[in-house]
Amino acid sequence: MSRISTPATTEDAPEASRALLGAVQKQLGSVPNLFRIVSNSPAALEGYLGLQGALGQGKLDPATRERIALAVAETNGCGYCLAAHAYLGKNLARLSDAEISANRNGGSTDAKADAAVGFAAEIARNRGQVTADRVETVKAAGYSDAEVVEMIAHVALNTLTNYVNEVLGTEIDFPQVDSLAA
Repeated sequence: MSRISTPATTEDAPEASRALLGAVQKQLGSVPNLFRIVSNSPAALEGYLGLQGALGQGKLDPATRERIALAVAETNGCGYCLAAHAYLGKNLARLSDAEISANRNGGSTDAKADAAVGFAAEIARNRGQVTADRVETVKAAGYSDAEVVEMIAHVALNTLTNYVNEVLGTEIDFPQVDSLAA
C-alpha cells in the first residue's frame, strides 16, 4: 500500500491534474499508479509529463530510452519502474528478454546501445560523476552531443520516478519483476 493516497480515478485527483491524467489515459489506454500518485501535485505531474513529452521528441529512439530506463531502475532498486519498463520494453519497444536482462545489468546486446546504456548506468551509479573520457567513449560509439545530453536527461527523469515510487511505496500495477540482487 502506498504511503500517501493514490487517487483511485481521474475524478478523485486534484482538479488541476485531471486533464493531464486524461491525456495519459488517451495515450496509454490506462492511468498507471505512478501518474495517479504524482497527480497529488499538479505542478509535479505537469513537470514530469512536460519533460517526458519533450524527451519523447528528442534524438534518442524509443528502444534506447527504454534500455536506459531499465538500467537506471535496476541501479536505483526501483521495483515499480523495473516492472513498468520491462513491460514497456518488451511490448512497445520490442526488446528481447536477453536485451532486457543486458539492460538491467548496465549493457546491451547491441554494440552502439551498449555504450549508451553503460553510460547511463554509470551516471546513475556515480550520481553524475563521470570522466571526460567516458563522455568521449559514448560519442565515439556514434552518439551526437544532443543525444549525450538526452541520455543525461533520461537518467534524471527516470531517477525522479524511481525516487517517487520508492519513497511513496507506489503499488506496482505492472507484471512484477524480480530484482537482480534477489
